[in-house]
Amino acid sequence: MANKFSKETYLYWYELMLLIRRFEEKAGQMYGMQKIRGFLHLYIGQEAVAAGCMSATNPDDIFVTAYRDHGLAIAKGVSPDSCMAELYGKVTGCSKGKGGSMHFFGVKEKFFGGHGIVGAQIGTGAGLALAEQYRETNNVVLCFFGDGAARQGILHEVFNLAMLWSLPVVFICENNNYAMGTSVQRTSNVKEIYKLACAYDMPSEKVDGMTPESVHKGVEKAVKRAREKGGPTLLEVMTYRFKGHSMSDPAKYRSKEEMEEYKQRDPLETTKEKMQKEWNVTEEEFEKINEKVKAEIEAAVKFADESPWPDDDEILKDVYAESDYPFIID
Repeated sequence: MANKFSKETYLYWYELMLLIRRFEEKAGQMYGMQKIRGFLHLYIGQEAVAAGCMSATNPDDIFVTAYRDHGLAIAKGVSPDSCMAELYGKVTGCSKGKGGSMHFFGVKEKFFGGHGIVGAQIGTGAGLALAEQYRETNNVVLCFFGDGAARQGILHEVFNLAMLWSLPVVFICENNNYAMGTSVQRTSNVKEIYKLACAYDMPSEKVDGMTPESVHKGVEKAVKRAREKGGPTLLEVMTYRFKGHSMSDPAKYRSKEEMEEYKQRDPLETTKEKMQKEWNVTEEEFEKINEKVKAEIEAAVKFADESPWPDDDEILKDVYAESDYPFIID
């Protein structure tokens, strides 16, 4: 069967996945040098999810996710410069240095976080979809969460209302097999998360998250349904993180054999092989992409290194306060 995707799409996927991979690798390196502090949750291994979602959506569609957010932010167009500066805590960061790794944000890029509370973005995603519905736009919200967040009560409340109101939202569970260090098999009797949607008559599907093609196809169908006023969809995207839950996690809860099995399905390598086989992409073309991405990452680190720290008075800015709140004691 002929491939429905063009060489240009494959080149886009590969460059985007490589940019995310190299950004994450550099972030891990900078963390080791203590230029980045606090929590750092890397997206290495899951890049095909971001790539496939991007090619299946429009620029005005909204993304909202959890704290493993670097890859999706970069995919949505938040610049690597501002992302790296945010990791450093610099004022030029995408959240003015106040959010750090877990709270990337890009209003003009339609990237609404980066949320640190497990599962909180599920409610936020539905709220964003309600706003788009109210404004009568044709935009769709992609709301990402992990397999651990699927066990939170908010998911069930949101699924009920999202179906009741037929909201234009695609719920995407990036199932990387481990909620922190706990496997899906140890947290629920329902091991196939997409089946949770059945209780609400919500369309759902399991998707291979290790190739951008399969992610694109699953997301494309769900987004089309939402645009046509068909309501929400739950996609369980089966993926895998090659690093620990965060930089402090040695990931001893999984075997080396399991890791190697998934590394054979590395989306960067399998996509490269397809490009070579189906489109005759040469090593020279790949090297050109590699050099471009390398320069972008080096520029991002330079930008972060040279950017200023926030002024002390920034601590009192961007903070919501109700001046007549009745329960404040002076």
